Amino acid sequence: MTAIWRRCLPTSACPCRRRSNPGTAVRSAAACAVGPRTHRAGNGVPDIARRAAGTGTRRAESRSPGETHPVADAKRLLVLTRDRAGASFRQRIEPYLGPLAARGIAAKVVQLPPGALARREILQRARQADAVLLHRKTLTAWDAWALGGPAVRGPLVYDFDDAVMFQARAPDRPHPGRVRRFRRTLAGAALALAGSPELARRAREAAAPRVEVVPTGLDTGRYTPKATYAAAGPVRLVWIGSASTLKQFEASGVVAALRQVRAAVVLRIIADAALEAPGLAVENVAWSLEAEARLLAEADVGIAPLPDTPYTRGKCGFKILQYMAAGLPVVASPVGASADYVRPDTTGLHAAGPAAWAAAIERLAADAALRQAMGRAGRTRVEREFDFAVLAPRVCGLVEAVLATRRRV
Repeated sequence: MTAIWRRCLPTSACPCRRRSNPGTAVRSAAACAVGPRTHRAGNGVPDIARRAAGTGTRRAESRSPGETHPVADAKRLLVLTRDRAGASFRQRIEPYLGPLAARGIAAKVVQLPPGALARREILQRARQADAVLLHRKTLTAWDAWALGGPAVRGPLVYDFDDAVMFQARAPDRPHPGRVRRFRRTLAGAALALAGSPELARRAREAAAPRVEVVPTGLDTGRYTPKATYAAAGPVRLVWIGSASTLKQFEASGVVAALRQVRAAVVLRIIADAALEAPGLAVENVAWSLEAEARLLAEADVGIAPLPDTPYTRGKCGFKILQYMAAGLPVVASPVGASADYVRPDTTGLHAAGPAAWAAAIERLAADAALRQAMGRAGRTRVEREFDFAVLAPRVCGLVEAVLATRRRV
């Protein structure tokens, strides 16, 4: 069976070979250990390997042009995901690959294809790894057979940040097939990393042997916080999301509530879909990774409405962290992680029901000083609790602890 652990960039093409001293090539060697993607510019991943990885940094080996150069004596972590280009991977997995490599853990990322037969060879080859990190994908019976049990492979870490046991179109009841796959995945996992306390509760109910809550993080350095809080015209509300989450926005009833607001407001939607809301001033702006931070900082109040269902209680509230990083006060439905992320009268306001939404927006629209105080408090909190550099030591430590349980067979 062909080994999968020598597929990083040739040294002649790698930026670390442009350095005169191989011993200073820690970050670039880490990038090579995880594959070509981390060499791309503009992917939103910060350089946190040196400032957050902690101890245990390995020096890169000097090799001839054309050879590969993984971190010397690295432990092998195979990362399996369904969507390497997706926001979840970008915020929950990719930022920690460099810090892991700096600790001597070489991660190889493989995107799983949709077909079971196509996945079989990848899953069977996972037995070469010292550990496997499975991102969001739950295991079918066929997948679990191909991957094998702990006796023939390294320990499994399962990372998830959504209520994967539900279908979005049926948010009130778990889907039986998805529940079976969820339970099967957790039964074979040494560790589950859940994006919120609600998801952690679901994992424990599914008899996961160990569960840890790891919030979805972000690089606060990408967000320049708002500097001026006085609104020259209508107060701009902002919501950021996608075509799928826009459906939840509409289902929340917030549009009807905003029509009741007496203050002059305009709603900015940053997404890959447009909101049609007659009677409400709306700016539909196409989302892009490069522009999102600027588009948020141009607003005055971030909003995060959600209908209250078993499915939405598993949402991890990432947009709230983005609003706080941009220095915005936040109004949110107290559902799932949102209830904790927004601290009433400190970083924002909770709003349950149309009247509460209208009152919260009117209160913030009328008080620039309050918007500033809440926005700055939110920025401080997200820097202290949710920045990648803050989260990386714990994430790396959890993975290291799982690797230490690897049984040699």
